[in-house]
Amino acid sequence: MHIYEERLSVPRSWWALVALGGVGLGLGAIPFGVMAAAITAAVAIAVAAAIVHAHGRVRILVTPGSLVVGGRTIPIEALGTTEILDEREAFEWRTVRANPYALLLLRSYVPTALRIELRNSYGGAPYIYLSTRQPMNLAAVLAFSRS
Repeated sequence: MHIYEERLSVPRSWWALVALGGVGLGLGAIPFGVMAAAITAAVAIAVAAAIVHAHGRVRILVTPGSLVVGGRTIPIEALGTTEILDEREAFEWRTVRANPYALLLLRSYVPTALRIELRNSYGGAPYIYLSTRQPMNLAAVLAFSRS
């Protein structure tokens, strides 16, 4: 059972770029024949679409006893204080203030984030940085699941 679920899917404009890139590569292959151009475009679109789909497939889940980020499960008891980050603060925490040991779920197309302190440096990480479109909702759900 999921208390909270968010999928960090890529913006729609990325899919247009996938199509345009594939068509552009196909046009570049026209000197080798129309069939080669069509195959090049199809393969380029398929490969780029697979990469974009995989990048946007990551999820943030809160279950009754844990926070699941991507493939990592963190028990709720290991989570400390949460800090909601606006666009400016999120940019600072993913660049100049970033800790190389922190657990980061970075998505540049998501402007807001949530920073969660980890108790006893869970797994060697001092905090988790989560790109999220709904940082206030996620913080509220985490506070509710801790109590």
